[in-house]
Amino acid sequence: MSIRHGLLALLGQGPRYGYQLRTEFEARTGATWPLNVGQVYTTLSRLERDGLVEPAGEDEEGHQFYEVTDAGRAELRAWFDTPVPRTNPPRDELAIKLAMAVTVPGVDVSAVVQGQRRHSIKALQDYTRLKGRALAGEPRLGAGTASASANNDLAWLLVLEQLIFQTEAEIRWLDHCETRLAQQAEIEQARAAEAAGQETARTFRPGRRRTRS
Repeated sequence: MSIRHGLLALLGQGPRYGYQLRTEFEARTGATWPLNVGQVYTTLSRLERDGLVEPAGEDEEGHQFYEVTDAGRAELRAWFDTPVPRTNPPRDELAIKLAMAVTVPGVDVSAVVQGQRRHSIKALQDYTRLKGRALAGEPRLGAGTASASANNDLAWLLVLEQLIFQTEAEIRWLDHCETRLAQQAEIEQARAAEAAGQETARTFRPGRRRTRS
């Protein structure tokens, strides 16, 4: 998730201060990826260091506003125009967990898969309910003007559908993992049986009879 570019996109619509950026970011993504104010200001400091934003004065309450620079607009356009690369996919904790589980003795990998499937199915049900509410036009917290609310609702719906598709794919992958584990268990059993059979054959191999001259 690019918080850096998300904040740039918001600042591209006009100057804002940290808490406003946090609120609008969460409103547009349905708080799927919550931010804290410290994280926002840390990102703003880095954007300012890189020449992508600059201070734009304070209001009567002392809030420091920031606005995007020309370099920041160019960076934002490049972000929107460039596909998200898949050459270096983000680390996936579940994939790492299962990769470790199959190599660590004593771990019940099937139990790990089944536990994750139950959790993922519950999450899918929750996302589906939220999508139903969004399609029914139920109001959400953080809605602004009518046009802004409509755009935010569409943004939230797109995020929800991505989460639904992602979770459905995760469940299918878990089913595949379980099938793969069963196949591997069968292969290991067959190898063990073959090895046992060979050992038995060696142990009980009859000796050659001596012939009389």
